Amino acid sequence: MAVSLNVKHNLKGDEHILPRGLLIGAGILVTSALLLVGFARLTGYQPARPPPSSVVESRDLRFEDRPTGAIAIFANEDGRLIETLPPGTNSFVRGVLRGLVRGRRAESIGSTPPFRLTRWADGRLSLDDPSTGRHIDLEVFGPTNSGAFAEILAASNRAKDQS
Repeated sequence: MAVSLNVKHNLKGDEHILPRGLLIGAGILVTSALLLVGFARLTGYQPARPPPSSVVESRDLRFEDRPTGAIAIFANEDGRLIETLPPGTNSFVRGVLRGLVRGRRAESIGSTPPFRLTRWADGRLSLDDPSTGRHIDLEVFGPTNSGAFAEILAASNRAKDQS
């Protein structure tokens, strides 16, 4: 099904001119958006944040790159291996970690400090870097992506039970 705009040709015949009403509408939309953003900034508007929730479980984890491309995950408290992510898998986990490591490099922080993976009472998962203060709410990336970190948390529980 094709949708056509009522496009008029100018005198030259080779350039298209958009309908005047469309241009006026776009201008009004852009101007309104800018005015609303400006008003929000001037009045100190803060978007709603989720209500505070209590921690159900939390693990301090270290992630180490292996020469093979795998990522080894260690419990920080005793150094035990929790899980190894094979090369070419878990692209979301790799992407999140890459972003956090970039922040550490900018602040000249090494790879030794652990990250904190937390499950909250309301079901949310978050990943924090206590050394930089960065916080990532993982549920905003969807259930499949946050599920990858939920599996890491579950693996840390299995590893703890086997100790």
